[in-house]
Amino acid sequence: MQITVIGAGFAALTAVKTLRKQSNDVAITVIAPKAELIYLPSLIWLPSGLRKAEDLRIDLSKFFKKMRVNFVAGRVQGIYDGGRSVHTENDVIHNDALIIASGGRFIKKLPGIEHVITPCEGISAGEAIRDRLAAMQSGTIALGFGGNPNEPAAMRGGPMFEFVFNIDSLLRRQGRRDQFKLVFFNPKDKPGARLGPDVPSKLVSLMQKKGVETHLGHKIKGFTASSVQTEGGDIAADLILFMPGMTGPAWLDNTSLPKSPGGMIVANEHTQVEGFEHVYVAGDAGSFPGPDWQPKQAHAADIQAKVAATNAVRLLTDESAQLEVIRHELVCIVDTLSHGIFIKRNETGSRFLPPLRIMHYAKRFFEKQYLRQYRG
Repeated sequence: MQITVIGAGFAALTAVKTLRKQSNDVAITVIAPKAELIYLPSLIWLPSGLRKAEDLRIDLSKFFKKMRVNFVAGRVQGIYDGGRSVHTENDVIHNDALIIASGGRFIKKLPGIEHVITPCEGISAGEAIRDRLAAMQSGTIALGFGGNPNEPAAMRGGPMFEFVFNIDSLLRRQGRRDQFKLVFFNPKDKPGARLGPDVPSKLVSLMQKKGVETHLGHKIKGFTASSVQTEGGDIAADLILFMPGMTGPAWLDNTSLPKSPGGMIVANEHTQVEGFEHVYVAGDAGSFPGPDWQPKQAHAADIQAKVAATNAVRLLTDESAQLEVIRHELVCIVDTLSHGIFIKRNETGSRFLPPLRIMHYAKRFFEKQYLRQYRG
């Protein structure tokens, strides 16, 4: 069995592990620009110095060798032959099954968006926030996130709550919080509703206790170098952190894969791409059936990747095999630099724990344990 995995992020690596667990004989090829993982959840700790770039950039060479992966360095240009061949700039890779775990991309259409820093774009963004904060003596910091109007699940709001609380805590530690105004903005009246029905009010209440102003329920029109422009008025700002909504990978236009209204790859409950045999999608690139609160986060990507890899091997081995289905679940710790807010939601209900110091250390412990398997 020749199975190709596109990507080197959370979903892709979980797919590799699951494939190897399912079969010792499967030939695994991974296509990605570099054989490295950027541990995005810890970008929130770059501005405070709790983490440095080298802590979050993981060389996957040893992991790929251990998993007997054929790594192809390249960027996908298109998918052809019903998914059986993947074209990069320099190679054509053939497969018996394909798992797309390439991630999505941020929508950069708002006017003036070049004036904002998008934290989850990577290490350079986290370092830019660190350097800008260090250079500021005072001022206003505006932080917010948007969505994809055609794909409600295609947003990443959790990290922006963390940046609000982390920056507040950092400035307090430095003894200069009173020199800054923090403003959280969002086009929704209740941002974070997908985390749970009562979560938005609890998060906003916590912000207010920390002196963070809010600007909610107003559509974002654009940005300038010194302001956030909304239909409810402008927010003057010296530094703007903004996480746009997400859509599918750019190369998707060079394929015949089905796209959702929001530009993601349409899959069924088994992670199979609609209308394509032995083609699967996991993580941010996919649009899946399920509850409207389903998240775009590493935990969800891992769940989807396990389903995709398991089903890929099963169907190649036995066309009548029973298939796994996605179990939707949201689990996160919203970190404040000193405490953590535990949030869990699944189809049976939701749970919210107020800021606890132990949860901050739990998040750090999970990072260490998670990355250990890839460091080699």
